[in-house]
Amino acid sequence: MRAIEYDRYGGPEVLVVRDCPVPSPGPGEVLVKVEAAALNPKDLFVRAGKYALLSGRRFPKRLAYDWAGVASRLGPGVTGVQEGEPLFGMVQSFAAGAAADYVVAKTSELARRPVGLSAVEAAALPLAASTALQALRDLAAIGTLGRPARVLVNGASGGVGLYAVQLGKALGAHVTAVASARNGELVRSHGADVALDYATDDLGAAETPYDVFFDVFGNRSLAFARPTLRSTGTYISTVPKARLAWDIARSLLGGPRARLVIVQSRTRDLEALAAFVRDGELRPVVDRVFALEDIQAAVAHLATKRARGKVVLRM
Repeated sequence: MRAIEYDRYGGPEVLVVRDCPVPSPGPGEVLVKVEAAALNPKDLFVRAGKYALLSGRRFPKRLAYDWAGVASRLGPGVTGVQEGEPLFGMVQSFAAGAAADYVVAKTSELARRPVGLSAVEAAALPLAASTALQALRDLAAIGTLGRPARVLVNGASGGVGLYAVQLGKALGAHVTAVASARNGELVRSHGADVALDYATDDLGAAETPYDVFFDVFGNRSLAFARPTLRSTGTYISTVPKARLAWDIARSLLGGPRARLVIVQSRTRDLEALAAFVRDGELRPVVDRVFALEDIQAAVAHLATKRARGKVVLRM
């Protein structure tokens, strides 16, 4: 089978397409014939060595976490999945490996593909949409306030951001989306009540305090967000930084809380996303599709941070 691998940390040039053996599923696992795999900023960070303490120094390594495909072979003890069934999911570990013709997936990290979605669309969902769901529903608990929450999404035109806008609306929130001027109509078309231009609008001048400041882009801080938040509000970032660790500790003393969302691949959340898709409250957003052999161009495009939605590889 074909698989994207790299033998050292570095830039896009380290990525190569190789012929590799097809893996075998173990107990509780499914061998999936991959039809599409999505890329995420996590792929860039891991490949560059920024998470080397977690990803380790053993090479070769593989790329991509999101996948959509069909069940090819079941491991021992697997129930509830049929060979040939369309599935989607996310590899939880730093081993990655979705950018390949086959990937082994745990049954606890996959779900049936939402009806009506193509493989490309389904692959665009797991990591980014789960991140948005777990940030807003779990960390911020916006559905439990007893009133419509007010949510600001900073970096609303990217993969996680566009899902945060849609899921915020699905969970009953009033959503303010921060993006560039050229993406204002894009975020409004996905449900944003208000679209702000990060270059010209004053993000710190909220007339009504927010319950959540979701910093998808990772370029703000609790200190910046605090004046815009209710005293019971929550600042959430997707990017681990030393400053964020300090903010999380300091917020234990009172006032708005700081949180880091660390996405988990869970069947129940994938099923929840599929239900939002079924109900018309969530739709995948694909910026561009590349062939597996064009992997270097794909990651270079993702690295521009200008993708409007997800970058996906078609097998």
